[in-house]
Amino acid sequence: MSRCIKELIQNLNLIIGCDIGCNYCYARGLTNRYHITEDFSVPEYYPEKLRIMARKKPRNLFLTGMSDFAGWDEKWRDEIFSHIEKNPHNQYIFLTKRPERLNFSTDPENVWIGVTVTSSKEKDRIRQLRENCRCRHYHVTFEPMFDDVGELDLKGIDWIVIGTETGCRKNKAVTDPAWAYSIVRQAEKYHVPVFMKEDLISIMGDENMIQQLPREFDRILKDQEKWKK
Repeated sequence: MSRCIKELIQNLNLIIGCDIGCNYCYARGLTNRYHITEDFSVPEYYPEKLRIMARKKPRNLFLTGMSDFAGWDEKWRDEIFSHIEKNPHNQYIFLTKRPERLNFSTDPENVWIGVTVTSSKEKDRIRQLRENCRCRHYHVTFEPMFDDVGELDLKGIDWIVIGTETGCRKNKAVTDPAWAYSIVRQAEKYHVPVFMKEDLISIMGDENMIQQLPREFDRILKDQEKWKK
């Protein structure tokens, strides 16, 4: 039985807003629908949510579900990473579509910084991430997918996520199984774990789903089980 990624990794939206303007952006639609902010293109910071990091139960936390890491104000980023250092019991996950704008270094073992790649034209983002961001763990998310991304340089990548576009947008992108399998085969060569998001079940078939997590994430989930006893 396939797992929902939201059950394994929790969103902590400390910052809401992004000025990239992707036409498939679910976060912008959600924000506008529920009037979360006045203008999604202007990121807003919610420092009161920082206290969630300090909860004793360990979590895998995704901090850019409704923002882009490269678009964070430097002061916000510094305060957030200060809290990360004070709360090493969690794993912290970030994504960006603009690694060329980064010039950032961080050393904690529990920080994962990645890029989103949606097409073959964007795969150079992987190289740009490694060059412009120094951290312990890199990851790549392929979602949505508009074509076969082709050959990838996955050196130094620690995790890969594959998904498809959700929602009801007209002419939305649908991941071709062959594109997903190509990424899986390349990841296997580099011994990189791959996680297919639950939205791929109808495309891939439940029996063909691959849902691998880094051992660091699995350790958090095992620790969470202890809290239920």
